[in-house]
Order: sequence, then structure tokens, then C-alpha cells
Amino acid sequence: MMDWTDRHCRFFHRLMTRRAMLYTEMVTAPAILHGPKARLLDFSAEEHPVALQLGGSDPGELARATAIAQGWGYDEINLNCGCPSDRVQSGCFGAVLMERPALVADCMRAMAAESDVPVTVKCRIGVDDQLPEEILPRFIETVAGAGVTHFVVHARKAWLQGLSPRENREIPPLDYPLVLAMKRRFPELTICINGGIATLEQAGALLAEGLDGVMIGRAAYHDPGNALIGVDALWGEDHAPDRAAVVAAMKPYIAAHLAAGGRLHQVTRHMLGLFTGLPGARGWRRVLSEGASRPGAGLDLLDAALSEVQRAMAVQAEG
Repeated sequence: MMDWTDRHCRFFHRLMTRRAMLYTEMVTAPAILHGPKARLLDFSAEEHPVALQLGGSDPGELARATAIAQGWGYDEINLNCGCPSDRVQSGCFGAVLMERPALVADCMRAMAAESDVPVTVKCRIGVDDQLPEEILPRFIETVAGAGVTHFVVHARKAWLQGLSPRENREIPPLDYPLVLAMKRRFPELTICINGGIATLEQAGALLAEGLDGVMIGRAAYHDPGNALIGVDALWGEDHAPDRAAVVAAMKPYIAAHLAAGGRLHQVTRHMLGLFTGLPGARGWRRVLSEGASRPGAGLDLLDAALSEVQRAMAVQAEG
């Protein structure tokens, strides 16, 4: 979710769920050590609970990055061992780490030593010609030996040779039974599943089979209303705001962003899918897509986009 789940996106998503853990974009350890720390790590207090997702493969660098992140108050620090992009392969992190479980264990020990919050791992079921039924349990067992108790498993292989990152999210077949088998094999561990989950009904079915959690990625971004509104019922909470209320709740946040010199599209680009599947969704997207990047675009454009939805819904009601 690099370039997607920035702080604006997370604030928006938090309005739809009070309980779901939100994850940052992957931030590399070297970037935290040598880059603009505030820009990379700042987030709004309203985003809690929120996890910082790190990329890296050097235990020392990851330990120092974790120590720095401690000051920001994240609720979890997650090491990404699943991203298949060329950038992470050349840097020896992401999915390529599935081939180096002992190194991952060393990284997690180093991170845990600097963290007051849980350190967790997100991984694939294997890469390239690895046999997932062999490599995944070995990977989990080795990393758990370093004290890690929480794994998020993307239930696809990553083909580092021959497939693009986008193809890696769609072409390798999903293997939910293997992830379920990992929960049965390691009942003492927290095993969550990721990959291809688009609805709350799917998530609920997987939880009912014994998994400890479900991570929803692209669906939560492209269709956040259907993926997130109502999810708090899994915790027994009745929090399901309607979409217009979510738009209204975003206005003070957007106004503050604009007052600080920000641009409207930096926030609203994350909101394009809010009305997916509903009357007026196309007009909502069109107004925001065409106008939000123009100089001076402000809250009046957001109102105009919402009017497209309201008009379409009124026409449908009359019909």
C-alpha cells in the first residue's frame, strides 16, 4: 500500500471504524535514520490504533529505526516480508526475506529489544519455486523462535522473477487452507490472513474458521464504505456512520490541512471510492478528480461532489 495509506488516508478510514488496526505505508529503516523523520512518522492521535510498517533487512538499522519510532507512540511495529516490488528486492527486504528466515529472526530480536509495543511480521506463503507447505511453517517456526507471536500472512506466493508487483497481487493463486493450517499447527500464535478479501462477509467467514484476524488492503482503499463501515460489529460495537456523515467529519481535517498550505487533492484522492456502487458515485469521483488538484480548490468542491450523490439518490428515490 505504498503511496496509498498515508496519514490522510488513515484519518479518513478511522472515521469509519474505531477498532480496526490501521497500517502505515511501508517506510524503510534507512529512510527513518537519514530522512525527514517528522514527515515519515507523524500521524494524528485520532488514528489509534495504528501500526508502523517497516522495510529493511539489517538488524542494526531496524533496531535504531524502531527506537526512533518509539517516540511517536505507534501501537505496533510491523516488518514487511511480503512486498514484491523491484525496489525492495534490490534492497534485500520485502518478500525476498522469505528466503532468509534466520535473518528475519535476527531482525525481529533487534527490533523487540528497542520496542515497548508488539513487533509483528507480514509475510507471503513463499516465493518463486519454494513449496509453501514446506517453507511457510519453517519460516513461522524460525521467526517465532525470536519471540514473535503475531503473523499476518498474505495467502499468495510472490514471484520475484517474471511478475510485476501488480501481477503478484492478482495472478498467484490464493491458498487460504494453508494459512488456516498454520493456525492449527501454531495455535499459540496470532495468525491473521491477507489477500483477496473484499467484504466483511468474507472476513467474518475466515474468522469463524479460527483465524485471529483479517487484513483488508486494496478493497479498503477502493471501496472503503463497504469494507469498513460496520466492521466494528466484530467487536460488538454499533458504529456504522453513513457516508455523508463521514464526508462532513472530514471537513475540519481538510480545512486544517488547507490552512497549513496543503492541497485538496492530497486528501480527497483517498476518498474517491467512498460511494462505490451507489447512485452518484461516478459524479462524486469526476468532480473530485477533475477539480481537487486545481489551485485554490477548497471545501466548496467537496460540497459540489457530494451534491452529485445527493441528486442521484433523490432521482432514484423518486423513481
